[in-house]
Amino acid sequence: MSAYPYHNPYEGLSGTIDIKAVREAGFQERRFDTGTVRLNYVAGPDNGPPLVLLAAQMGTWESYRRVLVPLSRRLRVYAIDVRGHGKSSWTPGEYSWNHLGADMTAFLSEVVRAPAVVAGNSSGGLLALWCAANLPGRVAAAILEDAPVFSAEMPRFRDRDRFVYEGLEHLAETLGDPHDRDLADYFRGLTLPVSETREKRVPDWFVSFLSRRVRAFRTRRPGLPVDIPYLPLKLRLLLKCLSMYDADFARAFVDGRFYEGLDHADALARVSCPLLVLHGDWRRVPGRGLIGAMDDEDAARIGRLVPHSRYMKIKANHVIHMSRPRRYVEAVNTFLTEDVKGEFATPAGRA
Repeated sequence: MSAYPYHNPYEGLSGTIDIKAVREAGFQERRFDTGTVRLNYVAGPDNGPPLVLLAAQMGTWESYRRVLVPLSRRLRVYAIDVRGHGKSSWTPGEYSWNHLGADMTAFLSEVVRAPAVVAGNSSGGLLALWCAANLPGRVAAAILEDAPVFSAEMPRFRDRDRFVYEGLEHLAETLGDPHDRDLADYFRGLTLPVSETREKRVPDWFVSFLSRRVRAFRTRRPGLPVDIPYLPLKLRLLLKCLSMYDADFARAFVDGRFYEGLDHADALARVSCPLLVLHGDWRRVPGRGLIGAMDDEDAARIGRLVPHSRYMKIKANHVIHMSRPRRYVEAVNTFLTEDVKGEFATPAGRA
């Protein structure tokens, strides 16, 4: 266990959905106790077979806000806050693929209770891969949305493609103490390479601005996740998610605890269900490595290990379902109709 045990201060908050379109479409926020952790999730109306969505690290179910309603027209959609995120339990010292896999085993068995399509973005995609490899009776198909397959394995993650590793290291250092952290500190010193010789850096004045806004919010609304509605949506969601995020989740990637239970090549070789690989933009910068989740060789290697998989390249940033929601929904529907078929195929007259 961690030397700094702590609990999610937002775990017991009301499950009222404040996104009007999602609420009106029939989604409800619920909690599920696995016996080890409590998982927060939203569930849509029973309009078809189940689709389970897993957000990227630092993300919550709200990252799917632009696609929940259109997906729910033909599916029973679930979106989960994995442990360490959102209103789900924080478990410092207990983050690994095996821990998250146990949570998913319980959720699919006791909540979904039918073979489901499991779709995940980034680390959520790796968790979807874990499910496809280890729970064949519970997973009808899997969708890896710009998942860091191969690139998030040691030693490559730390030694070759360091950009994401360094970002997680920075996060763990700046937000690692949940009792004394300024969310704006995460942005202090952050850089994004824009070419081989030039980087963009978050300006100090902007960090100071965010720090003041966060303090003002917490003074006015103590005990609530930080949610500043006048900020751009992506920044607003990032701040809210960071306020509900256990930085030990990131620290587990940095110190090596997380990797227990998932060998990427071995898992892919055991995938027998239909598999969709969505691949966003990427590039490589000297000294920083891969800017993105995987390169073209990684994608080709997945294809060799899972010959029956479908690959789609989408010009989009890492969170495809947020930056290109319509394209994401189209890709999912095409996959379900043409590759999964059966009860997941589009019924006549329904989009």
